[in-house]
Amino acid sequence: MLPEASPPADLLGLGSKLRDIILARYRESKAERYSIVPEGFLAVVAAVIARYGADFSESEKLKLVASLRVEELVLARACSAGNNAAWDDFMAHYRPALYQSARFVTRDDDAARELADGLYAELWGLPNRDGRRISKFDYYMGRGSLQGWLRTVLSQQHIDRCRSLKKDVSLDEQIEAGVPFAAKPDAPLPIADHGLTEAVAATFAELGAEDRFLLASYYLDQQTLAAIGRQLGVHESTVSRKLEKLTSALQKQIRKRLQAAGMDARQCDELLQELDVRDLNLDVAGNLQQERSVESF
Repeated sequence: MLPEASPPADLLGLGSKLRDIILARYRESKAERYSIVPEGFLAVVAAVIARYGADFSESEKLKLVASLRVEELVLARACSAGNNAAWDDFMAHYRPALYQSARFVTRDDDAARELADGLYAELWGLPNRDGRRISKFDYYMGRGSLQGWLRTVLSQQHIDRCRSLKKDVSLDEQIEAGVPFAAKPDAPLPIADHGLTEAVAATFAELGAEDRFLLASYYLDQQTLAAIGRQLGVHESTVSRKLEKLTSALQKQIRKRLQAAGMDARQCDELLQELDVRDLNLDVAGNLQQERSVESF
């Protein structure tokens, strides 16, 4: 949420050049429409930099700021703060597309409406243990389109709901409810991986206990983000961010190994874009086998 009294830019760790660039983006963000003052906007962007570019050089931070979708970022923060004009704009511009995405995911009008309504409630904000309203909008950071982020959140909620259903209902009920199933191949598919199997196996072998637990819980056990979060004592959004960071790091490490083996960047891109470890002659479960207890993230 927007702070009631934003700290000065120098306390946010912003240099004068970076501050000037952010303020230039303030003018194009239409933040004034939602009563967000320049210092408030500086605090919003500084939070994004702190999350994704804390170790960046000054030039890298400038590139990050230049890449942000500031108009959508401002809309999300204003909605989180309960600004009526922001909510009117959000409902006018995003509600039809959001319902359409829900309909595409669920393939059922009633289920789509239920899924979309559930997301609206989380976007509006749910009270935490202290009674403070927490909006899911707070997790949008402006690095991609707001509409794309909403689709991702919607799809994830649908996956979590399906995974919960699978534990509580029969196979016939799951099929009737439209729960997706992936057929398991009888044997690994032949694939000319040019050392990809070895690169993936070596990368998995370097994983620590926490990373193994996270990957195994989500991809093998098919637990929901919320369920994993409860085990670790963290919010599901924290689990989601860690999964995103971990999978990105794994891909970078696999790429590094492939290039060390002589593959050029273009070949790496093509190979990794189509990568599905289920197609490799690789015991994924064995690679992720570990004790099922970790202290905490």
